[in-house]
Amino acid sequence: MFVKQLFEKGLHADFTVNVSPSVKVKENEGVDLKCSYTADFGSAPRVEWKFKDLKGSQTLIYFDNKPTGQYAGRITMYDGGLRFNKVTRADTGDYDCEVSGNTGYGENTIKLTVLVPPSKPVSRIPSSVTTGNNVRLTCFDADGSPPSTYRWYKDNTPLPEDPTKFPNFKNLTYKMNVFNGNLEFPSVSKLDSGSYLCEASNGEGAPQRGDAVHMEVRDLNVGGIVAGVIVALLAVGLLLFGLWFASKKGYLPKKAESKPKQQAVYTQPRADDMDDGDGEFRQKSSFVV
Repeated sequence: MFVKQLFEKGLHADFTVNVSPSVKVKENEGVDLKCSYTADFGSAPRVEWKFKDLKGSQTLIYFDNKPTGQYAGRITMYDGGLRFNKVTRADTGDYDCEVSGNTGYGENTIKLTVLVPPSKPVSRIPSSVTTGNNVRLTCFDADGSPPSTYRWYKDNTPLPEDPTKFPNFKNLTYKMNVFNGNLEFPSVSKLDSGSYLCEASNGEGAPQRGDAVHMEVRDLNVGGIVAGVIVALLAVGLLLFGLWFASKKGYLPKKAESKPKQQAVYTQPRADDMDDGDGEFRQKSSFVV
C-alpha cells in the first residue's frame, strides 16, 4: 500500500504498465490478456491479477506467484501476460494487471467481453386490454453477450423506434426502449390491436425471436357494468321483499316468549306469629307473581 501511495504521488512516474484495453473472444475459446511493463520495476517484479465482474464483485486471480481457487488449472502465467485455456460467459468483466518492484507500482485494466449469441427472448404480452390504459410489453434475453438490443414487430412489420418520424406510424402512441426491451403504450387505443413479437440481437449469431401474441384492445363496456349493477340491486330488493312477505304471512319462526321470573317478597312478622313458649321467632314470607 505504501508503494502504491508513492506512485500515486508521482515519485516514480516512470513505472508504466501497458495492456490492450479491450479484448473480445467467443465462448469456450482461449484468450491471452497481455500485460507488459517498463524496466523500472526491476528484473523480477511482483505481478498480481484481479477480476471484477459485471455486478461489481472483485476476485483475486493470480496472487503470490500462483493462481487462486477456481482459476487453478484454467489459467497460465507467462512473461508478458495471462492466458485463459477456455473462457465462459461468466468471465466477462474487467481484469487489473498490477505490477510492483523497486519501490514502484503501476496497474492497468483490460475489459474482456466473452461473445455469446442471443437466446430466444422471453416476452410478456397481454392478450386483452382496455382502451385508455397504460400497457407495457416486455422482452428479455438472458444469455446474449454483449447484452442484446431489441426490436418489436406488429403483424410481422418492424416498428420504428420513434413512430413520429414515419407517416405510416404517426398515429401510434407507443414508446420503445431498444436497450431494455420495453414497448409501452401510455394510453392504448384500438389502433394498437394486433399480433406482437420481439427480436433480440447482439451481432453474434442470428437474431432470435420470441413467440407472437395477439393483443386485443377493447372499449370499456359501460352498458354491461350499468346492467350488472341494476341486476344486483333488483336481486337485493327481491330478497328483502321476500323476507318481509314471509314474515307477514307467518312463514318465519317466531321468537319464543320468555316467562316472567317469580320474585320473593318478604313482609314484616306480626305479633301473633311469635311463640311465647319457646321464644322463637318465625318469619313468614309470601311470593308475588
